[in-house]
Amino acid sequence: MTAYPLSAVVGMDDLRLALVLNAVSPAIGGVLVRGEKGTAKSTAVRGLAALLPPLHVVTGCRFSCDPAASDDAGCPDGPHSPGSPAATRTVRLVELPVGASEDRVTGSIDLDRALAEGVTALRPGLLATAHRGLLYVDEVNLLHDHLVDLLLDAAALGVAHVERDGVSVRHAARFLLVGTMNPEEGELRPQLLDRFGLTVEVAASRDPRVRAEVVRRRLAYDAGPRAFAAAWADEDAALAARIAAARDRLPAVDLSDTALRQVTAVCAAFDVDGMRADVVTARTAIALAAWEGRDSVAADDVRRAARLALPHRRRRGPFDAPGLDENTLAEALEQAGEPPTDPDGPPAGGGGGGRSGAGSDAGAADSDGDGSRGDGAGGGLPFTPAGDLPAPRPAEAEPLHQAEAEPEPACELAVAPGHGRYGQPDPRRGQVDAAEAADGRPADPPGPAFRPRRLEIPDIGTGLGAAGRRSRARTRHGAVVTASPEATGLHLPATLRAAAPWQHDRGRHGPGLLLRPSDRRGAVREGREGNLVLFVVDASGSMAARARMRTVTTAVLSLLLDAYQRRDRIGMITFRGAGADVVLPPTSSVEVGAARLSSLPTGGRTPLAAGLTRAGQVLATEHRRDPDRRALLVVVTDGRSTTGPDPAAAAHALARAGVASVVVDCESGHVRLGLAGRLATILGGTTVPLAALSAAAGPAGPMRPGTPTGSVRPGKPTVSTRPGKAA
Repeated sequence: MTAYPLSAVVGMDDLRLALVLNAVSPAIGGVLVRGEKGTAKSTAVRGLAALLPPLHVVTGCRFSCDPAASDDAGCPDGPHSPGSPAATRTVRLVELPVGASEDRVTGSIDLDRALAEGVTALRPGLLATAHRGLLYVDEVNLLHDHLVDLLLDAAALGVAHVERDGVSVRHAARFLLVGTMNPEEGELRPQLLDRFGLTVEVAASRDPRVRAEVVRRRLAYDAGPRAFAAAWADEDAALAARIAAARDRLPAVDLSDTALRQVTAVCAAFDVDGMRADVVTARTAIALAAWEGRDSVAADDVRRAARLALPHRRRRGPFDAPGLDENTLAEALEQAGEPPTDPDGPPAGGGGGGRSGAGSDAGAADSDGDGSRGDGAGGGLPFTPAGDLPAPRPAEAEPLHQAEAEPEPACELAVAPGHGRYGQPDPRRGQVDAAEAADGRPADPPGPAFRPRRLEIPDIGTGLGAAGRRSRARTRHGAVVTASPEATGLHLPATLRAAAPWQHDRGRHGPGLLLRPSDRRGAVREGREGNLVLFVVDASGSMAARARMRTVTTAVLSLLLDAYQRRDRIGMITFRGAGADVVLPPTSSVEVGAARLSSLPTGGRTPLAAGLTRAGQVLATEHRRDPDRRALLVVVTDGRSTTGPDPAAAAHALARAGVASVVVDCESGHVRLGLAGRLATILGGTTVPLAALSAAAGPAGPMRPGTPTGSVRPGKPTVSTRPGKAA
């Protein structure tokens, strides 16, 4: 299929600049594109491959060896002599699927040759195919850990090692790594994040004119891809020629001592880890100078390079969005040498003052494209900027009619008559605190996060849960704990032991064992899995009235950080007023969860039953989507319920469904009713006092009604009570 021309993409200046800089200097190390869904991340990447200069390869070599290079002498298809026949072909764009197997990525034994010729030979994988080309990973943040490890090895060494079924081979694997991701679906491991040379944030434009042009071009492309590509052929050819000229100019670009001091001063000012950031920033600045047609690096090149190379490398917590402070950047450049030419310019790569320009070539319904804006640093790219788009016709400029927003009717808080909760009457039932009546005020900002105790599901799961670090589970990878006829795979020692006692009865004579199908034993492996941790947080006025909300939000923030480290999926439900809201659908992005927590509205009555009922609905939906991932329900409440039905019914329903639960008791004061403990008893879970949630608090004492902390009940959660043991 004809790729969408990169030159036809509207806006998205920073992304296009990052892509062409890597085309000019592949040593930069690739691009990570972060952005919301439908912003043409994939389309822009695919448009780059057609612009790269062709490759000279050894004819018949499956590993794309360069006939003029000497470092590929260890090629499995070699050795290649200097006079080997050569051919010219286009650069390959290799896409790595998220669900690929290790054999598909690194290669495997060639079964056809093994059966036909009786030889052991390697069938190359995707890393070999991508050598000297582009390796594109869409949704790279969803890549399995074992594939991430393979990418890390290849990206660090430029060599892929294949150890499969008696085959031990190494071959060159140098490629331009381009990854796209939606931050809402989770973050990357720091090791892989650092391997990307540059990072860019993209977002859809809010300008109707830009969006209209995006849709116009996308519809034209869908109607005739070849005709559309032909209409933009001259622009693409000019861009390809400029990339080739910049490549030729690159070796002659001078990086002066002043520019080098600016590079190192900027990296030191942002306290980045290691020295890779300095090297990448220097290479990017040199590529920028070559792209602009200059023979030396200027201060503005360093500034723009830092905006692309440092946002994802600066030292930050897992809940902080990547970005740079513009004032710090300007001060570092000024102190190290020549001041930047445009210290107040728009930030790039998600830095400081705003998001980068993001454009698109696709409509909102296409996953590969959507509208985006073009307000970032263009870098002299010969594209149609958003500001040059034709003005809309008068009919298009007319605003849409909007109905007047009617004021919401006043809601009177009715005091429900007292009734029994958890089988006992509540003496405070029917009382309305002043804070409960003041509905909707923002919660107090959380304090510094602490390391919480490990909350886990202690029984070993029967399913294949996603790899993680929270609960014990049966996994494909892990320690072998036993063997079983029902287990998959083959455990050879156990199989031989099962067959050995029956050799005399089976009439064995001479060497060898007589095996039967019933002798087969499979390895049962035990590891740790990531869970779905669903937080149900009381955000009613009673929490704020007693100045507990800051403590509660700090505790939830700490649990979110713990979930991030243990590779869990997380979700969050808050209940207040008249109902419960899913403020964070289950996701792997704790960054989004922390942002929602910081802006959490509080106040109103306490509909505990609504929160538990909503939790049951969310857990049932997620179980249908991923039956192997077990759920852990964490209810953060003081146990009060001042409106709605009795929460005991909803709690019984969760217990019958087998949901493992932990109740974090937020009750404080001298007079305590123990309602959170009663709730935990009905749920069949454990109770953890809010003050004992920290791992540094020491062993927790006996709990009020509910399962004591540290006990292990089949199917129920437990709390690690050893300080510092939150592994």
